[in-house]
Amino acid sequence: MTLKSAKIDIEARAQAGKQFFMQGYNCAQAVVAAFADLFPEHDADTLLRIAASFGGGMGRMRMTCGAVTGMFMLAGLENGNPEPGNMEARTRNYALVQQLGKAFEAENDSMICATLLGLRTGKIEPPRPGERTADYYRARPCPALVECACRIFATHLAEKG
Repeated sequence: MTLKSAKIDIEARAQAGKQFFMQGYNCAQAVVAAFADLFPEHDADTLLRIAASFGGGMGRMRMTCGAVTGMFMLAGLENGNPEPGNMEARTRNYALVQQLGKAFEAENDSMICATLLGLRTGKIEPPRPGERTADYYRARPCPALVECACRIFATHLAEKG
């Protein structure tokens, strides 16, 4: 995958992710959308469809935070390799995923959606997402978590050059 070369404005990417979330995209989609322009080999609609199932900690199961999985999807787009036997590429990608995950966890104390939201773990919620109201946005840390994931990935790209 060829990553489109661009100067990375870390804060602009973080704010873009937050705005996508505030427009109604789920957390994984918002993170992916904030960087979709850097992956011209894939159309944004396809990337958003792929990320659609990962909101709410993977389909509202409150497992791994959707902002984190969105960040990991971007790592795969940047660094993944479709060749099944390419262990070097797989190792490089997993190392990046672990680096990004550790950075997120260092800032937020967890990568688990239920923990980040202060919910009881182990309870699967109904599949219908919560209505996006002012109360919804006030009660959740999700916009800040999306910003955080976008900052981490943007920082990675900026440092990579």
